[in-house]
Amino acid sequence: MKLLGPVAVLLLALAAPAHATSGPGCLVVVNVASSDPLNMRAGPSAAAGIVDILVPGRHGIVHLDAPCAPASRPWAQRWCPVTHYDGDRVRSGFVKARYVRDSDCP
Repeated sequence: MKLLGPVAVLLLALAAPAHATSGPGCLVVVNVASSDPLNMRAGPSAAAGIVDILVPGRHGIVHLDAPCAPASRPWAQRWCPVTHYDGDRVRSGFVKARYVRDSDCP
């Protein structure tokens, strides 16, 4: 019976939707001019469709969903899977690692 408690907690945690929270795990846009928004793409490629734009200093919460990949490439050439929370809008996509830096979530 003691094992059932931790297993039940784990199953509930896996079933619950993920939401942005405070603490580490967020990103901020860097290395782009303030008048040049960062395109968030549908896939890890500059050829993938644009699903959202991130204006430096004025974007909502950009949460890093998983490690930037592929790990075999230099940091600036990796793509990061992210979720962008901006008011009631939520979009998921990819951004180039060279244009974001780690930040605490608000």
